[in-house]
Amino acid sequence: MKESFTVDDPIGAGSVEVLRSSDLFPGEREPRRGKVRDVYDLGDEMIIVTTDRISAYDVVFPTLIPHKGESLNALSEFWFKKTRNVFPNHFKEPYDGRSMKVAKAKRIDIEWVCRAYLYGSAWRAYRDGARTVSGVRLPGGLVMAEELPEVILTPTTKAEEGHDLEISGKEAIARGLVSKDEWDELEEATHSLFNAYRRHAKTRGIIIPDFKLEFGRLGDELIQIDEPPTHDSARFWAERFYEPGKQQEAHCLDKEFLRAYLRGVGYMGDGEPPEIPGPVVREVSLRCVASYRVLSGQKSLSEFDLKTVDEVMGELR
Repeated sequence: MKESFTVDDPIGAGSVEVLRSSDLFPGEREPRRGKVRDVYDLGDEMIIVTTDRISAYDVVFPTLIPHKGESLNALSEFWFKKTRNVFPNHFKEPYDGRSMKVAKAKRIDIEWVCRAYLYGSAWRAYRDGARTVSGVRLPGGLVMAEELPEVILTPTTKAEEGHDLEISGKEAIARGLVSKDEWDELEEATHSLFNAYRRHAKTRGIIIPDFKLEFGRLGDELIQIDEPPTHDSARFWAERFYEPGKQQEAHCLDKEFLRAYLRGVGYMGDGEPPEIPGPVVREVSLRCVASYRVLSGQKSLSEFDLKTVDEVMGELR
């Protein structure tokens, strides 16, 4: 059953519709509902609906984020069209403002993660003494958010439940997830796509320090599926404010802002998820819109008045 309603627009005048769950084919087809997206199986094709749900720490929150679905869908379409000459993908055509029609591929149960900067879990491991990340030996003396000497590829298993685990090419081949030739092709494709995304983002004043990708089989062809870099699946840092050794959330256009807020209020995914307060919803919504409009060239980052987590915390107090 479709669940949508109208709320005050947190980043503009008037009101806006938010969507919790879709129902494109009432009484005919039930979608598979993920954390954020509803997927309709049409046989050889699928329709992917990006709702306004938001998740963090593997938990879906009760609060909806206005403009999120449309912005992430639009950015995905932008990336798929821009990079289809780098590596083929499943995008076929727009369906509506928050949905797209894609080719139905057989998913390969590996998530391909690229890191170009020392941040997140990799930084925390390094800070605590680790000097090898995904088999790559790192020099001493690096600081948080510093660019790495080389891009690190971290493939993981794609788990339906629980946390994904790192997997090597040898293990993936032994488990029958891919052949040796497929592993080599997808490893090269991941680096090629990462380079393409980063080059374009740099022209828009954005750093993409890491991202994750998925691939599938369409007949005899390997293609990119799921989601290119968006607010939910990659980090987007503002180049003009970038400074190694510091947190990057103040001017980021990604979900790390929400995670930073949640850490500040002591929620890390355990127990019932709290409602997200209005000032935080506003900032998350603004970052979703900005990620699309800045990367697609419609606006510059300076046109968005982003607040830091500390400023929002002060507002809440």
